[in-house]
Amino acid sequence: MQGNKKILRAIIIALALVFLYLPIATLVVYSFNESKMVTIWTEFSLRWYVTLFHNEAIIKAVVISLTIAFFTACASVVIGTLAAFVLVRVTSFRGESAFVLFITAPMVLPEVVTGLALLLLFVTLGEFIPIFADRGMFAIWIAHVTFCASYTTVVIRSRFRELDISIEEAAMDLGAGPIKVFFAIILPAIMPAEVAAFLLSFTMSMDDLVIASFVAGPESTTLPMLIFSSVRRGLSPEINALASIIVLIVSVCTFFAWLSMVRKQRRVASDLAKAKKEALLEKRKLLRGANRA
Repeated sequence: MQGNKKILRAIIIALALVFLYLPIATLVVYSFNESKMVTIWTEFSLRWYVTLFHNEAIIKAVVISLTIAFFTACASVVIGTLAAFVLVRVTSFRGESAFVLFITAPMVLPEVVTGLALLLLFVTLGEFIPIFADRGMFAIWIAHVTFCASYTTVVIRSRFRELDISIEEAAMDLGAGPIKVFFAIILPAIMPAEVAAFLLSFTMSMDDLVIASFVAGPESTTLPMLIFSSVRRGLSPEINALASIIVLIVSVCTFFAWLSMVRKQRRVASDLAKAKKEALLEKRKLLRGANRA
């Protein structure tokens, strides 16, 4: 009976993995196809990778998307950290419920509504502030920070709640100021959440299509916008090559993150084993001393 359950579990997992990764594997395989027809295999070739790196439009879109995503992640983490600190460390204040509502509202609002609202805002501001008139990278950055800050706040806030406040109080009793306590104690403690929030914001900014389509100008086409417009005109082997490169980069980053986590777990387990061994040796020494006495 137990053996049948294991077999059934293995079959379900295998089917789920095939369902998830077979389309990606097919895309990667056909990126090495010589033919312009993305669904008809002719022969192995790196033609479309060479063509991709000579496509100035795609290279420009990649640079724009990476730039916006990096600065969006930086700003979102800062805003999320400040918001989480206020929600967890500051005592109840008037308007706290409204603050929580407004900081998390972009998470539940449809992207079409958010994009349209930001478009109307930028059109209005463009009449008074020239930088908003063209609706370039700066406008996309503000739009992405608007919804990414909500997710970073939730991630970092959950980590803030787990911190032991007694350590901060002890540091203040020893003479450390609030700023030093934050950078020396709080920030290192919440750093895993900060990194997770940064990566989440970076990914969401790189992946956004709807909001960027509303607020982007003609000279600020992001990578998702370029891919979407290209696919609407017909499937292109260059897009397969680009997607394969993205899959490779994500896979490498995921592998090294997993490897780092495994090494950290082994290090912690090794330290615990050493500590138990030293405690056992110390206990034996005490017992021997007691017996001699």
